[in-house]
Amino acid sequence: MPLSGGLYGCEDPTYWRTVFDVYWDVLKAKGSRQKKLAELDKWYQEELPVAISGRREKYLTQAEVVKLMEWKLARGKFRPRLQQLVATNSSETVESCTRKAFQLLPDVAAAITELSQLKAVGPATASAILAAGAPEAAAFMADEAMESIPGLTPIQYTLKHYILYLDKIQLCVKKLNKADTEKAWTPHRVELCLWAWAVAQKLCPSLLQTLSSGGEKAADEADEDVRPTKKWKAR
Repeated sequence: MPLSGGLYGCEDPTYWRTVFDVYWDVLKAKGSRQKKLAELDKWYQEELPVAISGRREKYLTQAEVVKLMEWKLARGKFRPRLQQLVATNSSETVESCTRKAFQLLPDVAAAITELSQLKAVGPATASAILAAGAPEAAAFMADEAMESIPGLTPIQYTLKHYILYLDKIQLCVKKLNKADTEKAWTPHRVELCLWAWAVAQKLCPSLLQTLSSGGEKAADEADEDVRPTKKWKAR
């Protein structure tokens, strides 16, 4: 099977698209243990990007950064101290800092350094902010995605390690867009696929069996309330 060595090494966009199509099914399986995850993930993948792009200049509000932290902690390890600390950033500081970070793109390292000035925001949270507003430039530093890429373990939550991760993601984006006529692959989309692949392996491996039959059944059976309106809408 082409994916026996893992998704990252696969250069066939058809397989990647099939994994992307079961993302919301995988999210539902993980969310069965964390009740708010599906709601938060839909907000992060759909509503927040629309809100950011609808502004004259890209930035996040203080409330959005607080909710983004809630999403991140629901996705990974819950650390209530971080949730409390991020809320102490003032509205003015958050808007100013996030606006400047987006203006610094495509220099992702500089943007993350700027965002890291916010209390409770390190490279991982900063990458989530950038991926929400500029999915073509950044990928969220998800543990599962990093663990799916050879050479990135043990994980280090540093800017240096994030840039190494993003470089590998960008190489994958180039390969997929070269092979795919739609050329719609972004770092964030690749990261979502790697996350879905890794989580499905642990929680719902049966979903990955659809790779040998086109992947349509599982995707079509997903609940509408936790899936995007269009399969390729999530970023």
